[in-house]
Amino acid sequence: MGRSPAGARARVPASRAGHRPAAAATAGTEPSARTPQARAADAPADPPRAAARPEGPRRAARAGAPVPVALSHEVHGDGPGLVLLHGVGLDRRMWDRCLPALAARHRVTLVDLRGHGDSPPAAAGVSLAELAADVGALLSGPTHVVGFSLGALVAQRLGLDRPDLTASLTLVSSVADRSAEERAAVARRQELAAQDFGASARAAVDRWFSPAWREREPQLARQVLDTLLANDRACYLACYRVFGTADGELWPGLPRIAAPTVAVTGERDPGSTPAMSHRLAERIPGGRAVIVAGARHLLPLECPQELTDVILAHTGNAAGNPTGAPAGNPSGAATGTPTGQESHRS
Repeated sequence: MGRSPAGARARVPASRAGHRPAAAATAGTEPSARTPQARAADAPADPPRAAARPEGPRRAARAGAPVPVALSHEVHGDGPGLVLLHGVGLDRRMWDRCLPALAARHRVTLVDLRGHGDSPPAAAGVSLAELAADVGALLSGPTHVVGFSLGALVAQRLGLDRPDLTASLTLVSSVADRSAEERAAVARRQELAAQDFGASARAAVDRWFSPAWREREPQLARQVLDTLLANDRACYLACYRVFGTADGELWPGLPRIAAPTVAVTGERDPGSTPAMSHRLAERIPGGRAVIVAGARHLLPLECPQELTDVILAHTGNAAGNPTGAPAGNPSGAATGTPTGQESHRS
């Protein structure tokens, strides 16, 4: 996925010894394991841009709580804390197009979730609570949590388990309360991933990219496909199982979320549908839904301006800005407005 023009990135690798090396993928081939030394040789030799947080979990696990692992992460900017969580099979690079605008207003932490990128592997049976505990261990106080797809489910779990750490929630392209038919479709996609991982990855890119977008940015579509193919298969399947089932686990508890919440999705997202975002807004007290006209699933890459406008308006409002207006927009009118389709719950 394309890198941000904002400059070099300060990276903090996972501190746990023996974390999985990511696999390399080339066009038309299946990935093969690569050594950490080979990965380091391929990495761009950019100078650090920002001081990163210390490695490892910042707080000890409470009695009976999941034991977190140390996530690979990087930090940019200054201001109120904001953490960005990616989707299943992707990594923190998916936020590159949103990062400059967000880092101009916030201290932004990007993470690779367990089982992804440079973070430790995810074992079979990993739970949503464990993924959320990993993120919580990085946070030192109330933080604006922005999650995409699987990351949005992690954000909801964090909002329930650690309300002291969640200043606000932005749920991007989130599933919610799937129907029996929708659950069956997700189960079929998981089965395809287990039987033919390459075909599963190509089908995902076909769902996410419209023909017109793919024609405009064929290299981006290829990069997203390569990222999917580079996943450790066992880790991917373990995390996909969480993605495929966790909305049912979360649904009964959503009315207990206290953080200001906005759910945003694409008008043409076939999996994380507008109806799901509206259901989240109705289920979570004070929730709002925003639907981005004409967009599919990958809002951080397809519509970064519209998405960052929603995020910054929401974090500004949660911090007490009476208009919720991004800097430079004192009128409070959103720039690059999505559709204006919103639902609210008091």
